[in-house]
Amino acid sequence: MRTLRVSLIQQPLLWQDGAANRARFEQLLHPLAGQTDLIVLPETFTTGFSMEVERLAEPPGGPTTQWLLRLAGELDAVITGSVITQDGGHYYNRLLWAAPPGELRHYDKRHLFRMAKEHEHFTAGRSAWSVSWRGLSICALVCYDLRFPVFSRRRAQLDYDLLLYVANWPAPRADAWRQLLRARAIENQAYVVGVNRVGNDGHDVPHTGDSAAIDFRGRTLADAGNVAALLTVELPREPLMRFREKFPAHLDADRFTLEL
Repeated sequence: MRTLRVSLIQQPLLWQDGAANRARFEQLLHPLAGQTDLIVLPETFTTGFSMEVERLAEPPGGPTTQWLLRLAGELDAVITGSVITQDGGHYYNRLLWAAPPGELRHYDKRHLFRMAKEHEHFTAGRSAWSVSWRGLSICALVCYDLRFPVFSRRRAQLDYDLLLYVANWPAPRADAWRQLLRARAIENQAYVVGVNRVGNDGHDVPHTGDSAAIDFRGRTLADAGNVAALLTVELPREPLMRFREKFPAHLDADRFTLEL
């Protein structure tokens, strides 16, 4: 039976200090070598959710990219999380997907959080993708994307078994985070993993974590609670396939074209 081991890394972030955050995460991740297939870090895990893009952005292939690729090879696992990136004169909240041996994908956050004026500093991405990794097809998205179900709706051009969200989701809206993760799992008949940070950021905004893995029925498989945590959960593909075959609600889904 094909089973994907996913590690949820729920941690506080050092404000706007990329080198220190990389060093801290590296220390945490090294014991996972050979013990996991996919390591999920929070949104903007090197800086926190900052709008100081001109000072903090890295170029494509910058130090965090090289760090992710090196660690992915050493740990024999995909590592993913988002990084403030400058590319072609634009700034992106860019999810990096580093896979051994040295393969890199990226996804630019589509829905920019206007309440923090993210849309005034970053350029929105255009489209999502899915990728097969060790038996499961995975779609990786970023934080505020969670509120927009049409964008992640499972369809022919975006088919997945696991829907993944990396986040800096503040404590005042923690109830929405928990409910929306389950809603995305149920409506798409897919596993959902959401990884959030904990602790206050540089603007004293609190984050309570609540990182979780949810199954295709909306049931909780793992919950990191409200403290720094590192959890690994196993996601078998066979029960998901059996459930979709027995209850094929996706065959009755509305067909649509998404304008981007």
